[in-house]
Amino acid sequence: MLFSEFKKKEVINLKNCQKLGRVTDFEFDECTGKIFKLIVSGNNKLSCFFGNDDDYVICYKDIKQIGPDIIIVDICIK
Repeated sequence: MLFSEFKKKEVINLKNCQKLGRVTDFEFDECTGKIFKLIVSGNNKLSCFFGNDDDYVICYKDIKQIGPDIIIVDICIK
């Protein structure tokens, strides 16, 4: 899957069915090429002006399913 396809997917939290936003970046191991974390930009439209406080960093192990339109994750949000 290309990153351009990956970043179009909406990220949904399984615990509370909340839309977290869309994938904006990821962290990966340079040697293996495996993805460690996803960075998801929150739904707040003003976050681009006032910083990225609504960004979520999601460990790859917390991804439960990647579908054609959405990514389902299972995380606890404080």
